[in-house]
Amino acid sequence: MSTTLTVPRERVAAPRRTLRPQWLPAAAFYTVFGLLALLFVAPLAWLVVSSFKSSAEFAQTPPTLLPTRFSLENYQRLLDAGLWRNVVNSVGVTAGTVLAATVLSVLAGYGFARFRFRLRGLLFLVILSTMMIPFQSIIPSLYLILDELGLTNSLLGLVLVYTVFALPFGIFTMRAAFTAVPAAVEEAAIVDGAGSLSTLWRVLVPIVAPGVATVALYAFFTAWNEFLAALIFTTRQEQYTLPVVLANLQTGAGGTLNWGVLETGAVFAAVPCIAIFLILQRYYVAGLTGGAVKG
Repeated sequence: MSTTLTVPRERVAAPRRTLRPQWLPAAAFYTVFGLLALLFVAPLAWLVVSSFKSSAEFAQTPPTLLPTRFSLENYQRLLDAGLWRNVVNSVGVTAGTVLAATVLSVLAGYGFARFRFRLRGLLFLVILSTMMIPFQSIIPSLYLILDELGLTNSLLGLVLVYTVFALPFGIFTMRAAFTAVPAAVEEAAIVDGAGSLSTLWRVLVPIVAPGVATVALYAFFTAWNEFLAALIFTTRQEQYTLPVVLANLQTGAGGTLNWGVLETGAVFAAVPCIAIFLILQRYYVAGLTGGAVKG
């Protein structure tokens, strides 16, 4: 009787799998982008805090990072200079530009997207090509046109100029937005008895709301922050917009730069832009994304 000896085999230990905590990717994401957000927010926060420094603290050496004593001197100086009148000018010009540019862009974008007419592609190309023309090169022509119409030193003239600036981008964005909407939506409204304008305002505009918000934001930033046209086409103090009057007020005695007034004015100009952008941010991003993919 033969006996068979069995040699026990050594078990090969399976490699241990290290389990990654589920919270690790989220923590890494928020850490990295939190630092990036801090990188962008820190200069703005420092600008706001520095606006509360006094003129003496701005002039002292070595300079201080944060104000040792909070002062409203710079804000009071701007208010004493009649800044609110110029703020009202900027608000009026910006509101008129946003309204005119948005309405015209919606109508033109709808026409280019839905109607078929001769030389449509060429006309659209000509409109887009105007975005490549430097503004400085057409200043003499614009000034002659506005002077002939009696619109120099006029807020209405600035509204017309800024609307022309914003229209090429607005028409491009709205054409892409309307092209992305299926034609069946418009056809269903027409079958129900709606006309072209009724279909546009009641059916299509709510669908392309992100594109409309994008055009409105672009027109707002164009009009609110523009400096050169407002400086050239207006020569009276009472007609100045906010950027022009801030440029005049930032110069102190002896031609020195008044840093307090400059930073406080920057706060006045930046706060409305930041607030409106944060309110309409998701519409703005959606409108830009749709314009980049469609059309």
